[in-house]
Amino acid sequence: MDSMLTTLRQIVLKFTEYSHFADAVQSLVSEVKAAMGADVCSIFLLDEDHSAYALAATDGLNVDQVGEARLELDQGLVGLVGGRAEPINLDLASEHPQYHFLPDSGEEAYNAFLGVPIIHQRKVLGVLVVQQADSRKFDESEEAFLVTLAAQLATVVSHAEAVGDSALPKVEGHGLHDACFIGVAGAPGIAIGRAVVVHPVANLEAVPERETENVVMELVLLDRALEAVRNDIRHITEQFENSLPKQELALFDAYLHMLDENALAGDIRREVQEGQWVQGALKRVIREHVSRFELMEDPYLRERGADVKDLGLRLLAYLQDIRDKKTQYPKDTVLVGEEVTPAMLAKVPAERLSAIVSNRGSGSSHVAILARAMGIPAVMGAVDLPAYGLEDETLIVDGDYGEIFTQPTKERIQLNRELIEQERIFDEELDELKELPCITRDGWRVQLWVNIGLSGDIHRSLDRGAEGIGLFRTEIPFMTQDRFPTEAEQAAIYREHMEAFEPRSVTMRTLDIGGDKSLTYFPINEENPFLGWRGIRVTLDHPEIFLVQVRAMLTANAGLQGELRIMLPMISSPAELVAAKVLIQQAYDEVTEEGIDVKLPQIGVMVEVPAAVYQARQLAREADFLAVGSNDLTQYMLAVDRNNPRVANLYQDVHPAVIAALREVARAAHAEETGIGICGEFAGTPVGAVLLMAMGYHVLSMNATHLPKVKWVIRQIKRTDARRMLAKVLRMESPQEVRSFMHQQLTDAGLARVLPHHHE
Repeated sequence: MDSMLTTLRQIVLKFTEYSHFADAVQSLVSEVKAAMGADVCSIFLLDEDHSAYALAATDGLNVDQVGEARLELDQGLVGLVGGRAEPINLDLASEHPQYHFLPDSGEEAYNAFLGVPIIHQRKVLGVLVVQQADSRKFDESEEAFLVTLAAQLATVVSHAEAVGDSALPKVEGHGLHDACFIGVAGAPGIAIGRAVVVHPVANLEAVPERETENVVMELVLLDRALEAVRNDIRHITEQFENSLPKQELALFDAYLHMLDENALAGDIRREVQEGQWVQGALKRVIREHVSRFELMEDPYLRERGADVKDLGLRLLAYLQDIRDKKTQYPKDTVLVGEEVTPAMLAKVPAERLSAIVSNRGSGSSHVAILARAMGIPAVMGAVDLPAYGLEDETLIVDGDYGEIFTQPTKERIQLNRELIEQERIFDEELDELKELPCITRDGWRVQLWVNIGLSGDIHRSLDRGAEGIGLFRTEIPFMTQDRFPTEAEQAAIYREHMEAFEPRSVTMRTLDIGGDKSLTYFPINEENPFLGWRGIRVTLDHPEIFLVQVRAMLTANAGLQGELRIMLPMISSPAELVAAKVLIQQAYDEVTEEGIDVKLPQIGVMVEVPAAVYQARQLAREADFLAVGSNDLTQYMLAVDRNNPRVANLYQDVHPAVIAALREVARAAHAEETGIGICGEFAGTPVGAVLLMAMGYHVLSMNATHLPKVKWVIRQIKRTDARRMLAKVLRMESPQEVRSFMHQQLTDAGLARVLPHHHE
């Protein structure tokens, strides 16, 4: 068993070393053939339009048939393996009724057949086959070996297909005509344009590690590359300084900080001083930092790994003296790439950029944040999109619902042009609602607040009629420094937001770190970070951090009319709330004793773990308000990480279990006459807003982009009608049933303008 496992690891490791997929699969079949002592090993993959299995690589059959030999989906033993989605192990393959002989393949001499499916996210992508002349069945250990290998191969096959690095010959444009690819909504809006495909300037993983003979020269090269990249970033900042708010521009300052001697530059320098050549040192340091970020739970922090990788690639490009080729950008450019970075984005003249599409990333990616600030539609995480095969193709990008249409028909283009025009007219109408209250037609008042994070745009929120801040993520001053920020530093940032929103309420979440969201200067290593030391658990264990932050919040609010609301993350018991309240009272007493005139803050609990749902009534007795963190609550209720593409389709905010939990929290708050709000993506959807309003949520806090449409929907509907919809939804069994019912109800009510257009 150990030797088989070792062999498997060696095959997989060697497979990943190849830069081209075709070379990798050809190597793999040879390695597997040798490891299993078989006469033949072959890989059949679905062709571009998924209508047949094509021979992609073989060792033992006629290699001239690679890319030529094909089997229909239900043809032959390969078709049987794919159709059943399970292994087939035969000792006399030619006697099986499903057997189909491939002419010119040379397989007539082989009797034993073992085929296993290559499956990714429930889709069969191909079949891995071994054959032998002897009439014998492959044993259980051999079958298990091949099944294990195929499972590991599946992700690589899917990725290769997505980025156009197939082992099969390409048919230009084949399979792309009016095709729809699904990704993650990154920035709202629809755009029609021509694809300009961008490529990484360098490949860190291809860099070998070796000792240097001249440390001084390597350090000189490092300094030159660092200064060149710093100059690039300064140039990018100058390009965007008139078109982006200062909050977004601050992200480029964070890039410069990453290149400081106490960050990436210092780490690389130490590796070189210890004898590693500069490119190898760069590879080691970037890999270490990226892996640290990718382990983090918070989507914003996790996406910072892409920023580090981008810096690493830019440094490597200068070290290798690679210069970017000049690219022509049409007036309707859709920037497409495996991983679009801010540096790539900066090369496109703003007036020529119409949309962004990336195989990797999420709504928290730096590029998605910039796209939202620029008003450019973006789709991230489109893992199945063959990005590198789209150069100069016409694309329709729907950033509202994460869809990309390739080679669209004239009819689809015309339809989307009409949708773009309708959206423009609708936006003008929504702008007229800015100063109006959010009240249903039968008089129910709902407060619409905004969530502001590291990229929070204060002015954009106020321009859309935000009535307060429902969630201020206070990680800002902690993320931008190499130590815990002082009380004065924190207070200055908090004061800026409070003054901008004066006299509106501001809800500040206390520091939400810990587990896999640790700060670089406060490392935490745990085996199960999702259920670890985080949120209120960390700050209660470190009252010195908590007290300083609360004092900063109180001081920042001094002399202002706006109400300060302090919100506690990851509360799982009333005891934690009580302990936090004691510390907040202590901080208040200290500040007032210093002669600062401050008001007692409202103290609230974030309901984001199931334990808080079931103890919501007890928490409501102790708290001034409850606020559901619907993103985390949905993930914990369903045990699904919505940023994990393998299970993202299971993340359903209208799942009946989630709807029931939201209703129970509202009922608990009402029973204790405690304010109830929600801060999560669900509040910013038309369906979510209507159902939450029906449940009696007083505050809906959301991304500022969604606020105008939510206000329009609520002002167009009666709460009595919404409660009738909720009553029916609570009896439903699937998220699909809920969504379909609510879309039909809103359409019947004349509110289809805010619904996904493809549901009309």
